[in-house]
Amino acid sequence: MDPLGTMHFTTIDYVIFALLLVASMGIGLYYALSGGRQRTTQEFLLADRSMSCLPVSLSLIATFQSAVAIVGVPAEIYTHGTQYWFIGCAYILGLLIPAHVFIPVFYRLHLTSAYQYLELRFSKPVRICGTLTFIFQTVIYMGVCVYTPALALNAVTGFDLWGAVLATGLVCTLYTTLGGLKAVIWTDVFQTIVMFAGQLAVIVVGVQQTGGLAEVWRKVWEGNRISGIDLNPDPTERYTFWTLGVGGVFLMLSLYGVNQAQVQRYLSSKTEREAIMSCYMVFPSLQVALALSCVMGLVMFARYCGEDQFHKIGNLSKNEMVLYFVMDMLQDIPGLSGLFIACLFSAALSTISSAFNSLATVTLEDLIKPHCSSMTEARATLLSKGLACSYGLICLAMAYLTHLMSDSVLQAVFKIFGMVGGPLLGIFCLGMFFPWANSTGALAGLGSGLAMAFWVGIGSIVTRTSGGSAAVSHFNCTAVQLSGNITTAIGTALNSTAVPTSTSSQPMGLQRFYSLSFMWYSALSSFTVVITGLIVSFLTGPMKEEDVTPGTLYPLLGNMLFFVPENLKQNLCCATPLGHRF
Repeated sequence: MDPLGTMHFTTIDYVIFALLLVASMGIGLYYALSGGRQRTTQEFLLADRSMSCLPVSLSLIATFQSAVAIVGVPAEIYTHGTQYWFIGCAYILGLLIPAHVFIPVFYRLHLTSAYQYLELRFSKPVRICGTLTFIFQTVIYMGVCVYTPALALNAVTGFDLWGAVLATGLVCTLYTTLGGLKAVIWTDVFQTIVMFAGQLAVIVVGVQQTGGLAEVWRKVWEGNRISGIDLNPDPTERYTFWTLGVGGVFLMLSLYGVNQAQVQRYLSSKTEREAIMSCYMVFPSLQVALALSCVMGLVMFARYCGEDQFHKIGNLSKNEMVLYFVMDMLQDIPGLSGLFIACLFSAALSTISSAFNSLATVTLEDLIKPHCSSMTEARATLLSKGLACSYGLICLAMAYLTHLMSDSVLQAVFKIFGMVGGPLLGIFCLGMFFPWANSTGALAGLGSGLAMAFWVGIGSIVTRTSGGSAAVSHFNCTAVQLSGNITTAIGTALNSTAVPTSTSSQPMGLQRFYSLSFMWYSALSSFTVVITGLIVSFLTGPMKEEDVTPGTLYPLLGNMLFFVPENLKQNLCCATPLGHRF
């Protein structure tokens, strides 16, 4: 019997869930009928550059703290232990670098689309290739984000799966099309609060029903779910400190540094300082969001780790574990199940609406306006709304493709951002940090980065290696017996740091390459872009500093080589561009 089939929604649950959709629609209608009524592209796409740092920071969280994270992270912690939690270390550099490198460059150039930068720095063909790559990445990602909460609603209410997909896509499309970026940002603020409330409710009730904090801690400790720092340098291990702390930085940079959905929020800020502050304010909120998801996974393990309980969840997929746990914990408390499903939909709606708006922006600014210079403002605004609506319909088709995937939703998203977001990060780094890189090198680098990423990504799917071996697999709470000896306790906590002594089961050759942890995809493809781009640029004639558009360079090499004489730095083309001091 399907364990999820025994769960049910009450009337109060339906009411709470409906209120979420109504509130989101209401915000969209409010901004459609107030202020400038979204009559200009500046207002529709950039909120008149009038947003303060608090709503922008909450919107930055909501954009990628999607239903995928709420469903996927607890399942990872349940299955593999708390090693994943170390990705929080990557948030430090993953937000500091965008705040002090990417935001100043983008903001001072007065961009609307991040890919306008690529034309200013390189050429129009590079801009178009970057835009098409972003569109491809985001359309696929939208499918995962729409499908995940729809699966949840179907599982806990019996509501038709594709009816739920349709409802999610249409509601989101409507308020994004009507209210523009202001509606997107303020619904993100509302939906972020709902997300945190839903997760917190599950944790509090779960701890109470498991026997209290002390009992939860005892079970997760004895069940070997508290991981120490794994310093194993093997890049094929699923999660290690290096995989998460270093590979995770590149993933964060591809999300918070150069992704249009985030850049658009930075550019909507009143001032450059507000944009930078919003990036700083994201850090504690992201840590809270990560902690809530990880603690939920630990509470879920404590609830089901015993032999008498494991059968309830043992046959479920990773994507269904959290849903069963939530309904099992909350079904006797009217309204809380509805709150959590509303939490999932809030995360999905915020992510999808951001995607619609950013896709409309890059399509209009990068692909249409350059060929229609005589287009009036009114027609451009109408067209941008039509584009947002069209992308809303496209995402429904992508949801069906997600339905056919066998990966967990979290792993699927990491692969998407690593395989496509990594090369985009690489081409921005190539242009911003290496003044001698030229347009030919940029195109060659982007092509090679995408080829490398898809080679390893598709190879892992075909060979089913998925990047990395599993961490621990004990489900019995007494799998590890503690003793009073402090050395034994420390050894238990750090047991995942041990390097396997037997290599008989280790993949070899291409199989090992395909086993690369998906957390390294972004770093691998970024370096491929930069190295290939530099080599091709030198072979085809490096760019001279005076030919580079002022303001498009960040003097990384000049700052790093502070001890080198000024004339030598000039020869290396590392000097800060005139008129644009950082």
